[in-house]
Amino acid sequence: MPASQSRSRARDRNNVLNRAEFMSLNQPLKGTQEPKSFSRRPNNQASSGPAQNEGAKERRQSQQLPEEDCMQLNPSFKGIAFNSLLAIDISISKSLGVCASNASAWGNARSMINLIGITGHGVPWIGGTLICLVKSSTLAGQEVLMNLLLALFLDILIIAGLQKLAKRKGPYDVSPGLLDYLTMDIYAFPAGHASRAAMVSKFFLSHLVLAVPLRILLVLWAFLVGLSRVMVGRHHITDVLSGFVFGYLQFRLVEVMWMSSNTCQMLISMW
Repeated sequence: MPASQSRSRARDRNNVLNRAEFMSLNQPLKGTQEPKSFSRRPNNQASSGPAQNEGAKERRQSQQLPEEDCMQLNPSFKGIAFNSLLAIDISISKSLGVCASNASAWGNARSMINLIGITGHGVPWIGGTLICLVKSSTLAGQEVLMNLLLALFLDILIIAGLQKLAKRKGPYDVSPGLLDYLTMDIYAFPAGHASRAAMVSKFFLSHLVLAVPLRILLVLWAFLVGLSRVMVGRHHITDVLSGFVFGYLQFRLVEVMWMSSNTCQMLISMW
């Protein structure tokens, strides 16, 4: 035993790795302890999962914010064109609103311009059509008047629905009148007076035999009704132009839905 111990000690002394400068080579590497840490990570990840998800969401949002800012700072060509046309429309409409108030440039003519607008209102037209229908004694006249009455009611419903969807206000803060509330003509787009004037004038030009001067006056009247609504500050130019377009489309719709003489007589007899 003593001899064997002395030989083992001699081998240890002769072993180079047992020297002080090489002792670090005999120690286990730090990487060998990683499996233990890996075994502990799942629990840590389970506890810190929500925090990491929130951090990832914040990083994604922070990465998206510059892109959104760039999109707002660099709008598309269509957006630029639309905003430019809208600005031009508002500017010209305000410059034409010379009767928007009594203190405006043409404030003294405000009552006369309002009178021109009333000629295109729905209430006078519906009332006048009913009076003419009661006094009419011919089947042809009753047929035309009944379809005109249908066109007037359709105009009120369609324009009121479109205005409710758009909810666009006029260039000036002009409150609607009592007659406007009766026909639900509260908002600016599209212009109800302009659509009604275009529809009625086209209706008369198609179903009444009129001389050339009367036809010209009828078209001029429709134009003046639309212009008067811009002058009093109730509508923009685009509102009036769109009203003319919708008025023509409503006329085409009434032509498709045209009621025959028998249908008109049946409806009249129900009164």
